[in-house]
Amino acid sequence: MDATVTLRAMAGQPAIELPAIGQGTWYMGEGLAPRQDEVRALQQGLELGLTLIDTAEMYADGGAEEVVGQALKGRREQAFLVSKVYPWNAGRQSAIQACERSLKRLGTDHLDLYLLHWPGSVPLDETLEAFARLQAQGKIRRFGVSNFDLDEMRELASLPSGERCAVNQVLYHLGSRGIEHSLLPWQRQQGLPTMAYCPLAQGGRLRRELLGHPELQALAAELGATPAQLLLAWAIRPVNGRRDVIAIPKAVQPEHVQQNAGALHLRLGDEVLARLDAAFPPPRHKEPLDIV
Repeated sequence: MDATVTLRAMAGQPAIELPAIGQGTWYMGEGLAPRQDEVRALQQGLELGLTLIDTAEMYADGGAEEVVGQALKGRREQAFLVSKVYPWNAGRQSAIQACERSLKRLGTDHLDLYLLHWPGSVPLDETLEAFARLQAQGKIRRFGVSNFDLDEMRELASLPSGERCAVNQVLYHLGSRGIEHSLLPWQRQQGLPTMAYCPLAQGGRLRRELLGHPELQALAAELGATPAQLLLAWAIRPVNGRRDVIAIPKAVQPEHVQQNAGALHLRLGDEVLARLDAAFPPPRHKEPLDIV
């Protein structure tokens, strides 16, 4: 089975197959690594098939978008480009202006996908109206949301054109499985793919504990993979024979980019999945949406 996820056809856009692992850019453009290293990492990822690049106007106050724009100079057609709008910029007119600023920083005339970064005080129908105008102007191809829990997704689906939402991007990794109880099943019923941010867990103690877990390390060794590759392969695993989760890890070091791409080819059997379930049990009840 190819490690791809299908975005369905809608609003004049044909269905498209995307790699189940893309590239995140959170914390890029902040000086934590040399800019040329960040640019090179994104370009390396493109060459290895990680063609989805996710960014946002929030990241480094637009600095991450500038890094992406530099990485895509002369190769924009190779990427499926995603960015996100602040909730307070998601009004009928302000969303148009925010998108235009993002396009300028990215050095492109269109986004392949534009997301509302999280729910805010601007009425959703107003944001949807702005997204429809951006589509009509050719500035975005598709739209979606991020950090929406089940009630918010149901509200979105009830609005005119809400059914045209292409994805919901939420935090999801082996140590944070809350969406599996209610949100993920509902999205699967709707045929709505999920984008998983922080699929290797956010930095700090949680990430160290997750990557250093004895069972995760043992399974990775048995599979000839790294713990990070096992986490990515788990996040994008097929359910009922179908993949519908795209993981978007961030990487700057060349070996990490290479490992992320390699995870596309890692297959997890039923025994491996059962052992991971035993070590990291799925939720038994609805949990609050995990957000960082």
